[in-house]
Amino acid sequence: MIQVMKYKSIYLLISAILFAASVGALLVFGLKPGIDFSGGSLLEYSFSEQRPDIAEIQNVLSPLDLGTVVIQPTKERGVIIRTRFVTEAEHQNILLAVRGAFSSSTVATTTGMAVLEERVETVGPSISAQLRERALGVAVVTVLMTLSYIGYAFRRVSKPVASWKYGTVAIAAMIYNIIVIIGLFAILGRYAGVEVDIPFVVALMTVFGYSINDTIVVFDRVRENIHRYHGEAFSDIVNRGINETIVRSLTTGGATLLVLAALFLFGGATIHYFALALIVGILFGTSSSIFVASSILVAWEEWRQKRRLA
Repeated sequence: MIQVMKYKSIYLLISAILFAASVGALLVFGLKPGIDFSGGSLLEYSFSEQRPDIAEIQNVLSPLDLGTVVIQPTKERGVIIRTRFVTEAEHQNILLAVRGAFSSSTVATTTGMAVLEERVETVGPSISAQLRERALGVAVVTVLMTLSYIGYAFRRVSKPVASWKYGTVAIAAMIYNIIVIIGLFAILGRYAGVEVDIPFVVALMTVFGYSINDTIVVFDRVRENIHRYHGEAFSDIVNRGINETIVRSLTTGGATLLVLAALFLFGGATIHYFALALIVGILFGTSSSIFVASSILVAWEEWRQKRRLA
């Protein structure tokens, strides 16, 4: 039997360092909001031949009075243009200006470079504000409902650990996973220009559910073993539960990561960072359910016993 709980102090120390580093990155860098949350317009163009210099594109757009324009290279011959919210008439003016400057035709030809419009996304300020509020509301409601469900499911397990502590620890482990992902994207936003959008929130909610599910599998086995091995030390019971579920956790996590790795490598630019958020979340969700959540639960109980004897 693997003595996982023997090294719980090491797991908690590493987790605390990662958590503190992630919070620090979030506070220092912050997240870079995409147009879903900040409002604005995104236009992506591809060029049939060599991509023009960013400065050239900027000069073409400057007479259109678009305010601050951010131009980002993408793929081999494409660019993403981010502007304030633009009307359909302004959108057509941008398209005509880019094609007029860099294309001999509006369709691909063998005699000159063509400019193709790949996508257009536009979100107004009022819609982006609603999206922010709803995303926050969904997160809060999900946490409260999960905590209530776990407390109810473990209501008959009150010794040696109160039933509500299982839910609290599961939520704490989930928050740790989410913060690590957010911290990573704060760093990516600062140094790679990666923005967070609705797919990022979907990824966080997916990781939330996966992390909670994996933790509950371990805790549920602990709940069964409390009755089956009555009289054993609580840390031994938790350790036994981990050993009985670790193969399942690693197998499930590994299979999920294989699919996500394929999406990350071959899924295209639009879901590249969505897949990355899920990969990081599944890695930390699987490890935290085995090492972090269980270690917190045992450490909490040992602290309670020491306090009672003091």
